[in-house]
Amino acid sequence: MTSRDFLTIDDFDTYGKTILVRVDLNSPMDPQGNILDDMRIRSHITTLKDLEDAKVVLLAHQSRPGKKDFTTMKPHANLMSKYLGKQVLYVDDIFGTYAKTRIASMENGEVILLENVRFYSEETLERTSKEHANTFPVKKLAPFVDIFLNDAFAVSHRSHLSVVGFTEVLPTGAGRVMEKELTALDRGLKGREKPTIFVLGGAKVDDSLQVAENVLSSGGADRVLFTGVVANVALAASGVDIGKANMDFIKSQGYADQIEKAKDILAKFKDKVGLPKDVALNDDKKRVEVPVSELNSESLPINDIGLETIVDYTSEIENAKTVILNGPAGISEVDDFALGTHEIIKAAIKSEFSIIGGGHISAEVEHLGLAHRFSHISTGGGALIDYLSGVKLPGVESLKAAAKRYQEAKTL
Repeated sequence: MTSRDFLTIDDFDTYGKTILVRVDLNSPMDPQGNILDDMRIRSHITTLKDLEDAKVVLLAHQSRPGKKDFTTMKPHANLMSKYLGKQVLYVDDIFGTYAKTRIASMENGEVILLENVRFYSEETLERTSKEHANTFPVKKLAPFVDIFLNDAFAVSHRSHLSVVGFTEVLPTGAGRVMEKELTALDRGLKGREKPTIFVLGGAKVDDSLQVAENVLSSGGADRVLFTGVVANVALAASGVDIGKANMDFIKSQGYADQIEKAKDILAKFKDKVGLPKDVALNDDKKRVEVPVSELNSESLPINDIGLETIVDYTSEIENAKTVILNGPAGISEVDDFALGTHEIIKAAIKSEFSIIGGGHISAEVEHLGLAHRFSHISTGGGALIDYLSGVKLPGVESLKAAAKRYQEAKTL
């Protein structure tokens, strides 16, 4: 075992073993059941290739009950087969006789994908790992399995059955996606490579402020630069009249109470927080730039940061050793208001270590063809925000607890 506080594939002899892997294949789908973005499916191929000498059983989910894309895992198995270069067999059962029989008859090198774990209603109950360990799926499947790997960082903020239940009864480690996430995010959070800059944008104001407070309090960030809606909230907190249209939007999203939180952050960490000096307003779909000092109650919707702010922010970002981007700087899906987001992305790839988090900004990175230039692109959404905010993730904590038990058992 390395100095990490969790185990990985490298800590186990996987040859000939039956390995249960919790993956995250949850993908956007069209009404016909076609997968629109297979990024998460592709992300697990490295893990599967490192388990070629084993029998691999995959557990995953798609959407949740009540949603139109709450469906079977068959399309995911087909796509995974394409990327893996061999068949990934879809098994329309989770822990019944068919699943158990199929697992028992597997040969080395085989990969099967069990049915959508959320078809079993108890999967999503928030229970402790010990409580989940006493459920039917764990009791039925565990005897057929040698090792459990959690490779689903994006759902590890949930204390769900398939995430934490098997960690109590099987030798447990992290798959390559989970290992990469934790290693990269820990490097970013600990801010070893200084200066470390967090650029927080998008529309989820409460998440961004929570992250800002954590990384500034812990010393994980030397600077936090605000963009997007969170920047508008912070500007309002600093005493700027951002205009009725922008305040109405903040209120409609339920974020009016976040202005007080932003005031606290600005008061505590004033010199470490960057706010826009100018913004781009949407005047009948046309970009109109104005200094923040000229905003007033009649101001149009703010849809991006302005050119002067872009120059200042990108200069800071380019000279940083570590950069973490989460959320776009504006309405990046509209060309006239994508400038801030695109220039920040281009600046971030010049830093020594760069992390991208958040679906919208990740999509812009892909659109610009710059994904390969980033040190790490996170697969997490809520899990990423929780981790950056200092919240302990049940999936990660259960990995650490399992590693401790494994090490203690080896020394007996």
